[in-house]
Amino acid sequence: MKNKINVYLIEYAINAVLRQKYKSFFIVSVFMLLTFLLTSVFFITNSIKHELESTVDALPQIIVQKIKAGRHYDIDVSSVDGILEIAGVSDAVARVWGYYYFENAGVNFSLVGIEQYEKQYKNSFESIVEKFDLTHNEDDSFMVAGEGVYQTMQQNYYKEYFNFIKPDGTLKKVNLAGVFDSDTNLESNDMIVLSKETLREIFDIPESKATDIVVRVENPQEIQTVASKIKLMYPDTRIVTNQDLKVSYQNIFDYKSGIFLALFIVSLFTFFIIIYDKSSGLSNEEKREIGILKAVGWTVDDVLKEKFYESFIISFFAYTLGVGLALAYVYLFQAPLLRDVFVGYSQLKTRFELPFVFDFQTLFLVFLLSVPIYIAATIIPSWKVATLEADEVIR
Repeated sequence: MKNKINVYLIEYAINAVLRQKYKSFFIVSVFMLLTFLLTSVFFITNSIKHELESTVDALPQIIVQKIKAGRHYDIDVSSVDGILEIAGVSDAVARVWGYYYFENAGVNFSLVGIEQYEKQYKNSFESIVEKFDLTHNEDDSFMVAGEGVYQTMQQNYYKEYFNFIKPDGTLKKVNLAGVFDSDTNLESNDMIVLSKETLREIFDIPESKATDIVVRVENPQEIQTVASKIKLMYPDTRIVTNQDLKVSYQNIFDYKSGIFLALFIVSLFTFFIIIYDKSSGLSNEEKREIGILKAVGWTVDDVLKEKFYESFIISFFAYTLGVGLALAYVYLFQAPLLRDVFVGYSQLKTRFELPFVFDFQTLFLVFLLSVPIYIAATIIPSWKVATLEADEVIR
């Protein structure tokens, strides 16, 4: 029973923390703010990285774009026939899509055209054509909007339809058939899905043209080989593979992470300055307290246990409070200000929510970088003083 937890030592440690309330409050506040900042950074990066990876995984294997004068132009739909003749290609679809600027709300909508009975290149589109009728005719046209688009329309009094302004200045009324939700907010939040015929009318794209062509390869190991063959067949095109998109997204993510890394280093530097000051020695009052405790019969083991409880109460309480505030800040309030470092601030993007991604390793890493270090910085100087004679310490 020698190693049994001494309740009286814990009670003394709590009273010691309360006696030095101003000092304890300062330490808890600084400790909590640093924990809150570091944990918030990790939560934001984990959520956005999860969104990016999920979005990239849902993208087509190969995208073929027509390039003219260094810019992206409409490609001939007839190019699909040539691509389908390449060995290894299982499917090729001419896509019609584009961005529509809604001036009233200051946002860009992503308009995507699909065929009701065409084989879809995304699973989310398969569910849309099963649930909604996007039939196009001269009198009625229908669309399905993402959650962010729907909210934006509601705020601007478009409850059941939306008027698109065509290149010739006339209006195209499209009825709202419903709202769809995707696995990723980045994919669905600013998207509107409608028939290709309706989209061609809105953007004035002729039947013989398409925005780009997406290609599906039977064997994923042959993606680069097929991409090379398409480039040889159509030298005036730009071939983008899903691996290229992953690298591009990762580069953007790494660049943004560098800003957070600088913030992370500054926070750690500040924390270790506090730790250094703590470990460099105890105050005269703390030394005198240890000397009195030894004089009344406390052993070195008792003193170290009490200091362990005292430092653990302060550090763990600050850590728990910091993590709790970070969870609320990131996932309840969607990390205002800090999130903009990653996603940027622009009025041309509809809002998306950070998905909840619980990463135990993140919490454990922040715990190791804070609580044990603070406890060690408290116990080591206490041990040095507790090994001295009581009268020597009191003097």
